[in-house]
Amino acid sequence: MLTPILHSVSYAGVWPGQARLSLYEFLDKAAALGFPAVMLMAKRPHASLLDFDSGERDKLRTALRERGLRCAVLAGYNNFSADAGHGDIPQREIQIHYVTALARLAHDLQAPLVRIFTAYEHPQAPYPVLWQAVVDALGECARRAAPYGVTLAVQNHHDLAAGYEAMFDLLQAVGEPNCRAAFDAWAPFLQGADLEAAARKLAPLTCHTTIADYQLRPRYHYRPEVVNYEPRTPWVQAVPPGEGLIDYRAFLRALREGGYQGGVAYEMCSPLLGGGDVRNLDRCAGRFLDFLKTV
Repeated sequence: MLTPILHSVSYAGVWPGQARLSLYEFLDKAAALGFPAVMLMAKRPHASLLDFDSGERDKLRTALRERGLRCAVLAGYNNFSADAGHGDIPQREIQIHYVTALARLAHDLQAPLVRIFTAYEHPQAPYPVLWQAVVDALGECARRAAPYGVTLAVQNHHDLAAGYEAMFDLLQAVGEPNCRAAFDAWAPFLQGADLEAAARKLAPLTCHTTIADYQLRPRYHYRPEVVNYEPRTPWVQAVPPGEGLIDYRAFLRALREGGYQGGVAYEMCSPLLGGGDVRNLDRCAGRFLDFLKTV
């Protein structure tokens, strides 16, 4: 069975109404629910670099070991187009330094992967310029992470290379063996792509994937002058795994057939049907474990 991993963002209070647990409370929760591994959010209120000196890292390693958990992934939060309108500020260097520091923390926690992003598009950065800047930044980050034995897992969430064909091209352009994909199904699903085709193409480059399932809620704007409604972009409603529209069985099967051997994380990072109280979060995390056993 694919190893189940619980992302700490699921209990971090990042969306309205979501319960907020401290990092160590989250570890207790993950262990109690039966997860063997966790993905730690590398920002407050969890594993922020600002709060984890060598002593705190020792404490966290001990806490993981005592609970029978391992840290499978450290989740970074970068954006290589940050403040692109002010070239005098070395934002790319700042971002590269951040990712390098995450690699050092991951090494200290015995986590093999650091999840990172690409970039949001920016009006001051033409697409070809931004593309090359991200390729260069990812390459330097990967080379700096390599001495720590860490692989960078690039998630397909930000604007640049969000499409699976572009993600494939991006990783090929970077060309570093420890820069791979953290390829998730919900992005190509919402983009209208063929999930199985996307998984087959990215499988050889994928080292991690995260599940979040969704239903679509139609939205409309009322136009009184014509006594009618205009359709708007649907609201994407998070639901427990297996209750949404994403065919995760086909997606994960295609990944495995393509050679994927990594784990599968679960995250509750947007408003969830049923609310954000601990009982509902626990229920959905349990549904994920049950669902993964059926895949």
